Formats: sequence, structure tokens, C-alpha cells
Amino acid sequence: MSTIGDDNENPGEPGSARSVRGAPGAPGERALEKNLDGTTTEYFDLEATEEALSALLRTLFDEHWDRIDFGPCMQGAVFELRFATKPRISYLDGYLTIGEEPDPGQSRWHFHLCVGPHRGTKNRPTPPELAAWRRCSRAAFYRDTDPSGRPSSWGLRFWNGRGEQMMTVFFPNPWLNERRTKFVKTPDWSKLELWMTLRERFAGVPADERPDPEAMRPVIH
Repeated sequence: MSTIGDDNENPGEPGSARSVRGAPGAPGERALEKNLDGTTTEYFDLEATEEALSALLRTLFDEHWDRIDFGPCMQGAVFELRFATKPRISYLDGYLTIGEEPDPGQSRWHFHLCVGPHRGTKNRPTPPELAAWRRCSRAAFYRDTDPSGRPSSWGLRFWNGRGEQMMTVFFPNPWLNERRTKFVKTPDWSKLELWMTLRERFAGVPADERPDPEAMRPVIH
């Protein structure tokens, strides 16, 4: 296990801090990031290959598109988007394009995510350094815990070649209603099955035991 953001560890020893925030780990490796508000983010890395990332994203948006929210998530800005209908998925020059089916007379939105070799066109080839910057270099499932160690959020995050966040996927949360607009009194732990199933399939991490049914609700800012 590695810890990110803690300078009290000795590099090279078990539990040591990584020298670069967001640096990719080995598939299935567990890393902890201590946040300024006292919360902790636990990461489980997966292989950031074109094949693995394409399979994961196609599974998410082809089979579970109506159960996940997604978008950029950083300090000061969080996007929680969800498709209203099953999106169309295509691939060209390293980019997956995922978006709504064209509907004449109506607006259509989509997004692009670079997961493979990106070369550009014959007339405008992409410089190798820029192609490496754009391509996803790290992907990891994550679990947030509040300052008391109570799990509060489950998701998946992608970073480009410079360690900049590309997108976060928010999975069903046992403590939130289906629309993710309010807390529920009794958590539905079955909502964790999707996150744990995909984490096991793509990161090789076995499913956790179901939390205590009497668990206290986490504190979320």
C-alpha cells in the first residue's frame, strides 16, 4: 500500500509516500491520498492500456449508462452528468466518442476521451509529446472516507499523461437516493455491487464484505 500526501514516510518502504501525486500504480495496488479536509481517498489502480480502458468504458456506457454520473471533478468544480438515453460509442484515432444519438432538430451532446495511440492526420500529425499528454496514463477505482473513516463515495477516475484529471465516474451510492439528490435513512448496500464487480474484473481486487447494516451515515461537506 502506498500513501500519497504524507511526508512522514520513508520512500521505498511499505506504506511510503509516492513522490508524484496521481502517479500510476501497479494493477490492483492500493494507495491512500490524505485530503486537506481530513477525508481520505483510497485508490485501486488498473491497467491503463487501450484494450482495458476501452473495455471498461464500453461496459459502463453500454450496459450501465443509466446508473452512473460522470464529468470533471476537481476542487471548486464538480460536474455530475447522466445520459437520458443509451449513448452511442465510437472510436477514432485513439479517442472514444460517447454521446447521444443524433436527433434532427434537437441538440446533441457528447464527449471524447483519449485512451489509445493518437496520431492526428496526414496533413496535421500530432507531435508525440502532445499525443502522450492527451492519452490516459492512469485509471483507478476509488473510495472516499470521511474524517472518521466511514465510506462516503465510490467511483472511478482517469488522468492524462501529465497527471491532470480527465473524468470521474460516480457509481451508485448506498447513502443517496436514485437521483443522488438527498440522503436516505437506511443505506442500500446492494448498490455497491456494480463498483465491486467492475473493480474485481478490471483491477483484480476481490469484493469486500458488505458493511455493517447499523453503520452510521458518513459526514460529507
